[in-house]
Amino acid sequence: MSEVVLIVDDDPVQRRLIEAMAQRFGYRALTADGGDAALSLLLGDQATRVDCVVLDLVMPDLDGLGVLARMRQAGLDTPVIVQTAHGGIDNVVSAMRAGAADFVVKPASPERLEVSLRNALATRALASELQRVKRSRDGTLTLSDVISRSPAMKPVLGAAEKSAASTIPVLIEGESGVGKELMARAIHGSGERRARPFVAVNCGAMPENLVESILFGHEKGAFTGATEKHTGKFIEADSGTLFLDEVGELPMAAQVKLLRALQEGEVEPVGSRKTVKVDVRIVSATNRDLIADVKAGRFREDLFYRLCVFPITIPPLRKRPEDIPELVRHFLTRIAAEQGKRLRALDGSAMAQLAAFRWPGNVRQLENAIFRAVVLADGDSVGMNEFPQVTADPAAQPIDHQPEQLIEASPDMAPDMPADVPLSISDRMARLKPGLTMVAPSLPLTDSHNDVRPLEDIERDAIRFAIAHYRGQMSEVARKLKIGRSTLYRKLEGLGLEEEAAEVAVNETMAAE
Repeated sequence: MSEVVLIVDDDPVQRRLIEAMAQRFGYRALTADGGDAALSLLLGDQATRVDCVVLDLVMPDLDGLGVLARMRQAGLDTPVIVQTAHGGIDNVVSAMRAGAADFVVKPASPERLEVSLRNALATRALASELQRVKRSRDGTLTLSDVISRSPAMKPVLGAAEKSAASTIPVLIEGESGVGKELMARAIHGSGERRARPFVAVNCGAMPENLVESILFGHEKGAFTGATEKHTGKFIEADSGTLFLDEVGELPMAAQVKLLRALQEGEVEPVGSRKTVKVDVRIVSATNRDLIADVKAGRFREDLFYRLCVFPITIPPLRKRPEDIPELVRHFLTRIAAEQGKRLRALDGSAMAQLAAFRWPGNVRQLENAIFRAVVLADGDSVGMNEFPQVTADPAAQPIDHQPEQLIEASPDMAPDMPADVPLSISDRMARLKPGLTMVAPSLPLTDSHNDVRPLEDIERDAIRFAIAHYRGQMSEVARKLKIGRSTLYRKLEGLGLEEEAAEVAVNETMAAE
């Protein structure tokens, strides 16, 4: 899922114009017609997740500075790009002091707005990533640090949140590379034991003859090579959380001793004659089907039920494609900073192909692919040339997004519709000769029955023609019709011409690029 940009402007044409630009840049756009409506979306009971705000500074109800102040009072650090038709230095200073990330003057060009949005989102992503790295180093990751926007992950995160509120044993299941250890750390960091140790041990990487020593510890001289006393993982994790990764790889003899430690709440170091009481919360993980292993006699049934009290299954990345763009931006921001490269973004076609790839190695494979791409990149952006392993795989089919094409009128186009058939502004624009205005413009005062047309219909056609004639430049339309802009917008709303006018403005802006 793309980043969400909230556009706040009381001018419907400007609002529609910025919305179309944001969508063209690959973002998901939300709109609000004033400051109060924006705060409802940002801070209301059903607040929507927003990644960036494009905020008009001058609005009739609550102005842009008021919205900024309320956002900062609520502790909302969403980046805000302020836009206004008044580009004085005082406005710039006031907006920046109020917490704006950038400032653009209306009408903002598509190139200027795109750069501003990209920079604001990149700065926020980098700041968030630095905080996430710091929490990871300090062992204080929480469930809010799990990057996901996929509906498939909502029940997973909900279950993890409930498990974090207790000390219930959790078994995290999922394919290799889906992020089982991250989830275990987030559960620990969201619970009451967050300030206590989190100790991780890979059960598949322990030599069989040293499993008992690694888990429970040993005394000096307990066996050949035991030159010092060793504190086992259970004792290290006392009062905290012990994470048993790939628990299905434990040999049968070790499973018996692990079961006893879990049942009794105590361990007996190798070579010791007394047991040690431990208070450990167990979180385990596996990429195997433990039930099948139990049936095949490879895993103890009693140990399975001791570990699998609260199972959580993380779906593979191919079943949550909405997470891929978010993860790509996350990895790209962090790795580019680590490698000292100033990369702006991933191009749209590359993102589409990455989202379509099945990623058999899941999140771990995606992270490594981004790492390689960052190292290979020569310019300031990353394209598909930096992902040879994806382009070589037939499973990676790019999503075909055909951009909406603007209709070009041929030179011999002229109005050929009866006078009593109303044309939309778009129809009239399509019938203009290149470089010319409407061919033989006329405004009939009577209908096909020779009756005088209603004044409202005549006014609607006059405004339609003016908008087409002046290419959607609303200030010019209002000036030539000798009415104020606010009056013009009231008439557009009353005559049902808002959408048509916005469409002309958008098409003209895009065609001018």
